[in-house]
Amino acid sequence: MTLLFVYGTLKRGGRNHRHLAGQTCLGEARTAAGYCLFALDGYPGMVPQANDATGVVGEIWSVDDACRARLDELAGLSEGLYRREPVPLLPPFATQHVETYLYARSTEGRRQLASEWRE
Repeated sequence: MTLLFVYGTLKRGGRNHRHLAGQTCLGEARTAAGYCLFALDGYPGMVPQANDATGVVGEIWSVDDACRARLDELAGLSEGLYRREPVPLLPPFATQHVETYLYARSTEGRRQLASEWRE
């Protein structure tokens, strides 16, 4: 099992949430400061940003290996669109090993978003 922080279309109510069917939501969470969202093509991309003071709001999901593999494919890991990495969170998840999908391409020319994605 992997704990996964989701912040965009995979969240409850999001258009890709169906990919988390059968997995367990552990609740809402926020990253530590140092992360922000950018508007991509109908979905957000989270990237490290040193001058961020608020972090990103999302959800923590416990996912099995098969689901994680499907999500890796959805996120385009093999194409270099995203990369899955550990992410620091605020309490109550601060001591947990949680991974997320970070956008791996340039955000130049992209609009920075608020700390929470809403479809």
